[in-house]
Amino acid sequence: MTDPASATPLLQTARPIMRTEPVQQRSADRITHLLDAAAQAIDEHGIDGLTTSDVAQRSGSSVGVVYRYFPNIQSLLRALAARNMDRFTACVFGALDREPARWLSALDPTIDAYVDLCRSEPGFRALGFGDVIAKRFLETDVSNNTALARVFGELMNRKYGTAPTADLLFDLEVLIEIADALLSRAFLYDRDGDERFIEKLRQIVREYMKPHETAVVQA
Repeated sequence: MTDPASATPLLQTARPIMRTEPVQQRSADRITHLLDAAAQAIDEHGIDGLTTSDVAQRSGSSVGVVYRYFPNIQSLLRALAARNMDRFTACVFGALDREPARWLSALDPTIDAYVDLCRSEPGFRALGFGDVIAKRFLETDVSNNTALARVFGELMNRKYGTAPTADLLFDLEVLIEIADALLSRAFLYDRDGDERFIEKLRQIVREYMKPHETAVVQA
């Protein structure tokens, strides 16, 4: 995952595991088509229904082409989860660019970004960042939510110029755990998301993070 402004990776290990790195635009485009096909298949049949033959057919490729870049379904899912994280982070950066100096005001647009992707991005609602498959899908040594908390801490550092404290990082991880549960429930039966759970999350976010409101200020 990269910061559009600095192009510096935020998650060093959340890179797709592929047999062949795309060094040409044609290869990069082919991988995009493969991931788009996988996302659409997941949207229609769920993660358990994803097959390489379906991805090949939907993308207009052969099974051999799929295996050329992805040695197995797990690596394909990991690549798609990493792309989901990239797109989510891009949305968050866009929101931060429009936010005023108070960093706490950026939390609502962060929730909006996740909700919008659940509603509009094929496969996102089912796969997300891969935590439905493994709790350490993004990085091998920490949980997904620990990795996400670090990402948010780095985002705030880059945007507001102050490194988050250990207490803030811990509270961000706790908040992500809460958000994970409430947003999963919001989209469990409703493709548009049950607004009751989404609004309850907003309330919890505001109250829980209020003690940190002055901890990070814009430089």
